[in-house]
Amino acid sequence: MRAVMLLVHRYVGLLLALFLVLAGITGSLLSWNEELEAAISPQLFRVTAPAAAARLEPVLLHAQVAARYPDALVARLPLEFTDGHSVLFALRPLAKGQKLANDQVFVDPYTGQTLGQRRWGDIAQGVKNLMPFIYRLHYSLALDGIGTLLFGIISLLWTLDCFAGAWLTLPNSRTSGEPARRWPARWWQAWKFRRGSAYKISFNLHRAGGLWTWAMLFVLAWSSVAFNLPQVYEPVMRAAFAHQRGLESIPKLARPQLKPGLSWEQALPAARRLMAQQAQVGGFAVLAEKALLYDPQRAIYRYDVRSSHDIRHQGGHTRLVMHADTGALLGLWLPTGAAAGDTLSTWFATLHMAAMWGWPLQLLVCLMGLLVTVLSVTGVHVWLRKRRAGRLATG
Repeated sequence: MRAVMLLVHRYVGLLLALFLVLAGITGSLLSWNEELEAAISPQLFRVTAPAAAARLEPVLLHAQVAARYPDALVARLPLEFTDGHSVLFALRPLAKGQKLANDQVFVDPYTGQTLGQRRWGDIAQGVKNLMPFIYRLHYSLALDGIGTLLFGIISLLWTLDCFAGAWLTLPNSRTSGEPARRWPARWWQAWKFRRGSAYKISFNLHRAGGLWTWAMLFVLAWSSVAFNLPQVYEPVMRAAFAHQRGLESIPKLARPQLKPGLSWEQALPAARRLMAQQAQVGGFAVLAEKALLYDPQRAIYRYDVRSSHDIRHQGGHTRLVMHADTGALLGLWLPTGAAAGDTLSTWFATLHMAAMWGWPLQLLVCLMGLLVTVLSVTGVHVWLRKRRAGRLATG
């Protein structure tokens, strides 16, 4: 069994090395995504609030943006504001096959002025798309569909390799007559960082570094499968844990309904009332609003808030769905506490994206990205040294 695990870890690791170096470096940068976006493009992300000026109503801002872009669907109404920051509106094509020159618009929430726009991830537009392009590299090698699938397969292999690598740190079976208490002491040697030659430093760093951070490495690997390869992640998680019903339970229409029966002015207060009722019945608190979204494929509104069921430090994934024509409640989805599978997935995704606990977790995820790079490089170094030693022995 050990020989099999060694072969799996060696050759899967070599296959993954270059991809994980790229994912590690880009992931380190993305842990500070919001801060870097604002620093690189302050003209898009930062605003100066006029003295004694109040923010414009969200619905009014949405209406203004929709009027400026009649050839696009503004399907998301942002409700989360941060002082000194712009508001981002996303544009979607009205028809299949339609291509928009830009799909993101940045608006001053105090004046309604358009600060700028961009096509997310298009590095040809310049530095304002640097962080989105880095995200595309991290997520799909900037190759979109095929790249997403490729990185999903890489993530699945990485997850399996986490277990192979951990197995190889275990000491060999106890020799005859050896006391059972000696086994943990022998395994403890694998957790130690030792000095020595460049090869020994690489080997110990690769082995001990992987052991001390194994849990977080597994979280990063398995959550990457969730992001990139849901066709594998979801069946596995659903087979093992309970889940709530999601949007997949609401069928799509034969043709998209571009205009909802309830206007945005009507839908927002209706969603707020329904969420307040659900919070009272369910015994949870609504802490902040995030966004109201319209899905023309299903003719539904989705109202996202941060509640006492959320673990994120901003935003929120407590979701209420209502019919876009009648305002009838269609469902409520809670990120934690309702179903074990959803709770685990929420923790995996939130830790991966450093979206809780503020800068300490951002720093940890940044360091983990660098560690993934180091583990990949040291793994290749160890393989090269053993390969060279094997050739010399047979030569």
